[in-house]
Amino acid sequence: MPDDMGRGTTPQTVAEALLADLARRGTRRIWGVPGGGSSLDLLLGMPRYGIEFVLAKHEGAAAMAALADAELTGAPGVVLTTKGPGVGNALNGLACASLERAPVVLVSDGFTPQQLGWVTHQVFDQRAASAPYVAGYATGVDAAEVAALLDLAERERRPVHLDLTGPAARRVPGIRTARHVAEKVAANLGHGAALLLNARRPVLVAGLEAAEPAAAAALRVLAEALQAPVLVTYKAKGVLPDAHPLHAGIFTGGTLEAPLMEVADLILTIGLDTVELILQPWRYAAPVVDIALRPFAVRYVTPAATLHGALAASLRSLHRAVHPMDWTLEEIAAHRATAERALAWEGDRGVSPPDIVRIAQQEARRAGLAPRVAVDAGAHMFSATAFWQCDAPRDLLISNGLASMGFALPAGIAAALHDPGRGAICFTGDGGLMMVAGELATAAATGAKLVTVVFNDGALSLIDIKQQSRQLPPAGVRWTRPDFTRVAEGFGLRGFLATDPDSYADALRAAFAHDGPSLIDVHVDPAGYPAQLRAMRG
Repeated sequence: MPDDMGRGTTPQTVAEALLADLARRGTRRIWGVPGGGSSLDLLLGMPRYGIEFVLAKHEGAAAMAALADAELTGAPGVVLTTKGPGVGNALNGLACASLERAPVVLVSDGFTPQQLGWVTHQVFDQRAASAPYVAGYATGVDAAEVAALLDLAERERRPVHLDLTGPAARRVPGIRTARHVAEKVAANLGHGAALLLNARRPVLVAGLEAAEPAAAAALRVLAEALQAPVLVTYKAKGVLPDAHPLHAGIFTGGTLEAPLMEVADLILTIGLDTVELILQPWRYAAPVVDIALRPFAVRYVTPAATLHGALAASLRSLHRAVHPMDWTLEEIAAHRATAERALAWEGDRGVSPPDIVRIAQQEARRAGLAPRVAVDAGAHMFSATAFWQCDAPRDLLISNGLASMGFALPAGIAAALHDPGRGAICFTGDGGLMMVAGELATAAATGAKLVTVVFNDGALSLIDIKQQSRQLPPAGVRWTRPDFTRVAEGFGLRGFLATDPDSYADALRAAFAHDGPSLIDVHVDPAGYPAQLRAMRG
């Protein structure tokens, strides 16, 4: 926190101590829908500590935005809610943060013990409600308790719940400076290094933990030393740039990456969290060296060797086992091209999802822009993750652990506000947008440089595909195609309709030139979705 933040005074209340501690850790925004208790004290103090409040339209969306903030800044993301329904509404976002391994802090109003002696209105056990999703809970008795809770969120990379009961005007009995959470130093790899020393065709698989800058840099150095292919999960897009010759594509635990994995004689999983993989058994015989921050209770495969600690140090220690490998760049490029062909198709009704993504990046580059993208859950995510080219970690934001619909719009707003010069694109299906459509008003109110691209096909397409694959009659997955252009304009955005590639490219040019949020309602040709799903997952 800058020296002049808070005007050099010592926080006098728990609310002030919380804000001072968050500012020291790098939190820049708090998202939410406030209540009438401790929320008001926090709103009053935020400007003093250089923290902006963003009024969302739903607490669940606010938690998604806080999650994106945590991933982009490395600091705790914060969502503020009232008691009762505010906590209930935030739970899906809290579950998302838990399974995306993000340090999100839910700060809620609560009831004093005296109030609980006579109040039943809006009362339920808020601690029990959040318990499945959080690493810890506190009521904000003093500043030391608050600081310990924030330490826990950063250390465990999981959300926590601060039930800040009452007006938060209690005087602080003591202020504790935020503790730096140090990474553990990696130990000698031993058997893992020996396995690499004997390998000729290792494959590196990068997961969400590898998106941390030092880990990503160390992974790239190791991959280039080995001249070995690198596969990335959705969350690890950009850990190795997509344009890098060693980038081999997406890893989900499905079929698309199988031809490469089946000829590997060693698999190095680097920061791969088992929450990232699809619901299929591990299918590969090669031994696995698991390099991660910490052990996982549930594993898809029993590793031959493990190392838990700081990823960058672990990867650097492997350099003593580097030696010439049998991979060629042509072989890696051929695998990457085969995977891309399996996911591509040309649309003849509306615009195909691969073209929606590719044209968006082409027009962004033509305009001199490099926006981040936020991707919602649904069939369109296959195209968005495969065809959007990332240069760095967190160029693409996605809910992968929970795979929650309704993520992309609030995450896109957070990305656009985090880096206004870059702006952001939200790739969302029509179903996901309808879950959080009110956040279009949040985008308008903040002036976020966000282009929301709606894959509008009038269906829950991913579920529709699965229904068709079982040869069931269509039921419960389709609706009349909404007119999102008018919806956007009603919320104060610029709205565009695209029914073919040319009108879509025109809309993108106008949207990128607009100083503020806009929405493009794209009529999608969904014909290739079933083939994409088969190619990805088998």
